[in-house]
Amino acid sequence: MNILIISGSRNPEGQTARAAKALLAGVESTGGTGELVFLPALKIERCRQCEDNGWGLCRSEGRCVIDDDLAPLMGKIKSADAVAFATPVYFGDLSESMRAFLDRMRRVYRHTGDKAGVIGKPAIGICVAGGGGGGAPNCAVSLEKVLATIGLDVVDMIPARRQNLEMKVEVLKIVGAWLVESQSRPESTS
Repeated sequence: MNILIISGSRNPEGQTARAAKALLAGVESTGGTGELVFLPALKIERCRQCEDNGWGLCRSEGRCVIDDDLAPLMGKIKSADAVAFATPVYFGDLSESMRAFLDRMRRVYRHTGDKAGVIGKPAIGICVAGGGGGGAPNCAVSLEKVLATIGLDVVDMIPARRQNLEMKVEVLKIVGAWLVESQSRPESTS
């Protein structure tokens, strides 16, 4: 099993990266593999709402006119067996890089005829709040709504805050191992 973890954090050594790496460690502990991608290191523009009606080729052709790193990253999502989205919490919501990416991804997959490799793919959300930590649950709700709109199968949503990050790191390792084990089991017939 191969997981793609997309991080909306700029800091590869920060709290969000630590949480993402814990999930990856859990995946790898049970024989899975994965890749961790940092959105701020990529070139992903915000949606331009190309036409007067607020849409563009995303609605009519299921693709975006902007030539940046969106399409290659969406190709990686299609190739992965599961995908995780890890974001720091800013103002009780997603990071700006995660928001820009998901806004465009949602538009493309909502209207594309080629949803194979995305619809029903297992997805995990991780929202890590620093500071007071109070925005993580709100961020998790926001992230879950977007992922469900895209058509991903949200199998877990993990809000964390700096005050409980040590415990959540251990939970994320368990979730990573569980994900690999649950995907390798044959479907129940009951």
